[in-house]
Amino acid sequence: MTSPERIGPYRIERLLGTGSFATVWLGHDPVLDSRVAIKVLAENWHHDLRVRERFLDEARLLRRLDDERLIRVHAAGELADGRPYSVMAWADGGSLRDRLATGPIPPPTALDLLAEIAAGVAVLHRHGVVHRDLTPGNVLFRSGPDGERVLIADLGLAKALAAASGLTARAGTPGYMAPEQDDPLAVVDTRADVYGLGRLGLRLLGVDGEPGTDRRPHPIRLREGVPPRVAAVLGRATAPRPADRHPDAAAFRAALREAATAPDRPATGPPRHGPAAAAPQPAASGGPARPGGRPAGRRRFGVAGLGLAALVALGATAGDAATAGRDAGTWTSGPVTVALPPGWRATGTGWAGQYGDDGRLEPALVMSPDPHRWAADPTVPGAFVGLSTAIAARTTPAGFLAERPHAACAAAPVRRTRQGDVDWVVARFTCEKGRPEIVEAAGLAPGRAGLIYVQVTPPSGSRADFVDTLLAGVRVG
Repeated sequence: MTSPERIGPYRIERLLGTGSFATVWLGHDPVLDSRVAIKVLAENWHHDLRVRERFLDEARLLRRLDDERLIRVHAAGELADGRPYSVMAWADGGSLRDRLATGPIPPPTALDLLAEIAAGVAVLHRHGVVHRDLTPGNVLFRSGPDGERVLIADLGLAKALAAASGLTARAGTPGYMAPEQDDPLAVVDTRADVYGLGRLGLRLLGVDGEPGTDRRPHPIRLREGVPPRVAAVLGRATAPRPADRHPDAAAFRAALREAATAPDRPATGPPRHGPAAAAPQPAASGGPARPGGRPAGRRRFGVAGLGLAALVALGATAGDAATAGRDAGTWTSGPVTVALPPGWRATGTGWAGQYGDDGRLEPALVMSPDPHRWAADPTVPGAFVGLSTAIAARTTPAGFLAERPHAACAAAPVRRTRQGDVDWVVARFTCEKGRPEIVEAAGLAPGRAGLIYVQVTPPSGSRADFVDTLLAGVRVG
């Protein structure tokens, strides 16, 4: 990857990391004479309105919260090609994932660290936000005059609690993701983050290393030197049922502190996984003391995250996978043919990041009066159309749309309509900022060809049947 010389006013020094959805560069701020981390949306995603929206939502949320326990965003901008970027504080101490890769962290330090992580997550909960992807890669460290500080990073999946139920995306990292995050219609609230904290605790304090994806109850085995009552706290935090967990991160932290400082006497029974292993815990927010009675002024832990959330791939690339052809008023990408609205053009022959069993990109296209401006300019109408056998194998049309909520927009009731040879599930969103209307539609193509997905931003003042007419013009064969 070639390093750019500059991004906006910032001189680029080196690459910090890459992920599926963004690249992070180390830059130099000439005004403040300081280093910053610059997160840039990956080129193959800039046509996807949902991924762009999530990227910008993360920057806006971190800027709004602006807390010392969260990675801070200083500014945002847009490259010449329309890709957004955010300028963040540089976390110079690396991630918890990096540190765990070098070996176990001593139990007293690990207990302190887990309490600090919980304190950072509690900031989100106090502001009505659930993180939904607490992993070692999203816990970062930043040095400062009073030592290291823990920072919670990568809020790309974070969601306001008021919008966290009903049509909620299946999102998170296996091994740390709460069971209810597998259900697109489940309520996902602060207790999902408590589950993530419990799994982080097992990684930091348990003897089994990286948590597996098996969520069945197992005995909790802690490393030597960990107070035995901590097992009950982690057991309660990782209970399969949300109702059996601590209500939020502050309550988890308080229970952890109490268990870490309790007299060392035998528990009433062996540690078990689940609510039966834990006595009721106080829900009060933790004070300044650390687990083990250590004073608050000792070492702090922190950093700006490179852990990038896995989202559904949507973006058309030119000339990759399928054979594109065009008749008057139509465009073809592989087996997908669309009828173009008057004045619209199309481009793209592959679904960026979405691969079939043959290892090739699955077919997709973008159509618009100006396809190359559609993703970056909210005044330009357009549509994305993609066909995927891989998605059809793992979920239903309704389930796929549930993975794609627009949290900042108001959702109309989901409707069903038959257009052409496809039974469509259609979700419409009206938004106060950016594009005034976004429509998501999905259906199963005839003959088990796959799931066909359409994302539309209709022209301003278009007829009420514009979307249905567009869907009727999508053919697979």
